[in-house]
Amino acid sequence: MIVKFEDIEFAFDYVSSVQMSENQAYLNRETGEIVLHSDVYDNFEELPDDIDADKYIEIPHKNELKLGRHLVFNFVYQQLPDEVEQIESFFRKKGAYSKFKAFLESQGIIDKWYEFESQAQDKALRIWCEENEIKIDS
Repeated sequence: MIVKFEDIEFAFDYVSSVQMSENQAYLNRETGEIVLHSDVYDNFEELPDDIDADKYIEIPHKNELKLGRHLVFNFVYQQLPDEVEQIESFFRKKGAYSKFKAFLESQGIIDKWYEFESQAQDKALRIWCEENEIKIDS
């Protein structure tokens, strides 16, 4: 079974669009179908009765792949080493990501961030698929 990588990306974005555990996505290893579920929003569909570790695998949240705060600081250490303290202060309060992105915008490097984030996400998802023996189209 070969799964479209764009389907994995869509499910990953769905799971990562909210706090961990609020949205879930499961890949059916036999059919390649992805089931979306939410504890917060209206559900697209009910979870199948046979959701188990053998038949389905849960799509990870970005934080599980170190693509949240960890990724932000990898970027900051590379691109803005003199601003680490200021960025750390953003992440001590609510609204950190919007403050971080506004700061990047003011520095004229928001596009660098989006490219960095996209490349890291792509790489991490491909590694996750490989580790979980999920065959994807390239």
